[in-house]
Amino acid sequence: MDVAQTPSRSPRSTGGRFVFGLLVVLAVGVAGYAVVVSSLNKFPPPVGANAAGLATLVLHATSAAVALLIGPFQFLPRIRARHRRLHRWMGRIYCLACLVGGVAGAALAWGTTSGPVARYGFGGLAILWLACTSLAWASAVSADFAKHRMWMIRSFALTLAAVTLRIYLPLSMVAGIPFETAYPIIAWIAWVPNLAVAEWWLRRTPRLRV
Repeated sequence: MDVAQTPSRSPRSTGGRFVFGLLVVLAVGVAGYAVVVSSLNKFPPPVGANAAGLATLVLHATSAAVALLIGPFQFLPRIRARHRRLHRWMGRIYCLACLVGGVAGAALAWGTTSGPVARYGFGGLAILWLACTSLAWASAVSADFAKHRMWMIRSFALTLAAVTLRIYLPLSMVAGIPFETAYPIIAWIAWVPNLAVAEWWLRRTPRLRV
């Protein structure tokens, strides 16, 4: 095979692998952190004071951790093509984890001690997480796989709010912003930009709609 025939990795392919690898590292890291915090009951005091109770916090953190661990691997074409049964069962577990986490998240949003801005921010996240995941599940059951992919991308963008929230919180502390000021804002920016980026990417990738 001469030089002209030698396959090479495109910058887009290399960049995609890097982004995916970073996504997996962040998702696994935050999932592990959530499990440790839940098992040791080391929630920040304002979060631990939630009126929904400790059991709801643990349920939400654990189910979100499961969704974070499974989610990235559901987008791997090799698993979808060669291990369809595995893909289906992982998808069922992911959807169940999101649904449980979303219901617990809605209860936590209602019981937050950080005021109405945080309540509506986290409440909106919980409702949209439940809606996108339910539509992803329904479209898979009806064999509309184009819609299934699109709704799964939206669902996982919202699942990643667990990651972005834990990026913004330490950044706000480094910036010297009090928790009481930062947390209600983070309740919105942890997920709205994620969903906006997902929508932008879906619009510029027509093949996903086929």
